[in-house]
Amino acid sequence: MAQRALWLISHEPGTAPCGTVRFSRRYPTVEKRARVFNGASYVPIPEDGPFLKSLLFELRLLDEDKDFVESRDSCSRINKTSVYGLKVGGEELWPVVAFLKNGMVYACVPLVEQNLSPHPPLISISAISQGFELLFGIQDFLYSSQKNDAELSTKLSQLPDLLLQACPFGTLLDVNLQNSLDSINFASLTHPQKQPAWKAGTYKGKPQVSISITEKVKSMQYDKQDIADTWQVVGTVTCKCDLEGIMPNVTISLSLPTNGSPLQDILVHPCVTSLDSAILTSSSIDAMDDSAFSGPYKFPFTPPLESFNLCYYTSQVPVPPILGFYQMKEEEVQLKITINLKLHESVKNNFEFCEAHIPFYNRGPITHVEYKVSFGQLEVLREKSLLIWIIGQKFPKSMEISLSGTVTFGARSHEKEPFDHICIGGTAYLKLHFRILDYTLTGCYADQHSVQVFASGKPKISTHRKLISSDYYIWNSKAPAPITYGSLLLNLSLRDNF
Repeated sequence: MAQRALWLISHEPGTAPCGTVRFSRRYPTVEKRARVFNGASYVPIPEDGPFLKSLLFELRLLDEDKDFVESRDSCSRINKTSVYGLKVGGEELWPVVAFLKNGMVYACVPLVEQNLSPHPPLISISAISQGFELLFGIQDFLYSSQKNDAELSTKLSQLPDLLLQACPFGTLLDVNLQNSLDSINFASLTHPQKQPAWKAGTYKGKPQVSISITEKVKSMQYDKQDIADTWQVVGTVTCKCDLEGIMPNVTISLSLPTNGSPLQDILVHPCVTSLDSAILTSSSIDAMDDSAFSGPYKFPFTPPLESFNLCYYTSQVPVPPILGFYQMKEEEVQLKITINLKLHESVKNNFEFCEAHIPFYNRGPITHVEYKVSFGQLEVLREKSLLIWIIGQKFPKSMEISLSGTVTFGARSHEKEPFDHICIGGTAYLKLHFRILDYTLTGCYADQHSVQVFASGKPKISTHRKLISSDYYIWNSKAPAPITYGSLLLNLSLRDNF
């Protein structure tokens, strides 16, 4: 016992077709069986349009059906069973179970497991009674406690999921359909969650959310009155969300302290679902003023399985974390260097490491170094023509350190010594390398208690922050130096993070 197809058609007098197919379902596996059982008398299931027109004609529901049609209206065609034969494409589709109730036409085509010519007695086709049971069950479902068209539309949208359980592959499993409806949780069926194409699987395990804020500070310092120093902070917020469920939702808020620097040029991951307009319009191109949006910056999103960068941002902090000058002069066969570095009082004085690399290009190997250092240690890499000033994990209480000395070089070998097209003559630089954990220059942080997670289980939430130097140069103030403007520095910063 099975059904080949099923239709629900709303009767709409006065319209051109006089009806609309509100729901239809075909069962290809049952159709293959019908082709085998019916043999030469097999008639395929038509498309919805021809079926609609032929059924409404047979039921005398078309507006123009006022004239006598012998093939339909003769005394020999008096129908007392609600089982019809429809003329479709010059052939007869039979049996079709159909009836009109409450402005809705319910119809199905039962499977006949024998040849259809001549028509076998209806009492021998058990699928017909099953078809009636199915249609009556659907009718009870649609109109039980149904009050308006909106509720009817909602119930019609639930039918595909209902039939998957109550009538799989066209076979009715429970003749009392209403009882099976009561056991199905339609709360989940109304808006079923589908696995998105970009999410390959789901996570199973202990729920946890990890948030890491990494800020990179870039700087070009010249110690010259006619050239302005530049610096720029570029931040990246990285997330890893191990949460169960197909589409868990998370909201992360980034906050700033009272004296924090507003975030600008914010770019977000495609998984972010919405943003405050103030976040999108905050740009470093605009002049800073007191009206600049300073948070909190909320990012609602549906996370992917892997670790991802939730957003990027820039910020115009008032001062660089370490301000310094570098002076280098050539005296006979020696280079005389003087370096001064000062840590700003607002910066956390607790480094994971802090070093100043002082390279000497286009010269021979270092043969002799005489120096005086107020803090830290100096390491000499002779063959690489490089001095490394190891400052350590803290600046002294004065927050200021200095290094001075002379460097002597040997004969130059074109194969081994480092070469640079820019650092010719007195043009030279020192480059700072440092990292500070649990700190950001803007003050940006993610509060664990403000993280909202809409998923099963209570996740463990961890947050991390760090500040890292990146292209942090201090140029020799006694010689020409390449100039980097703020806009160019911003472009280079964003490019390096993508």
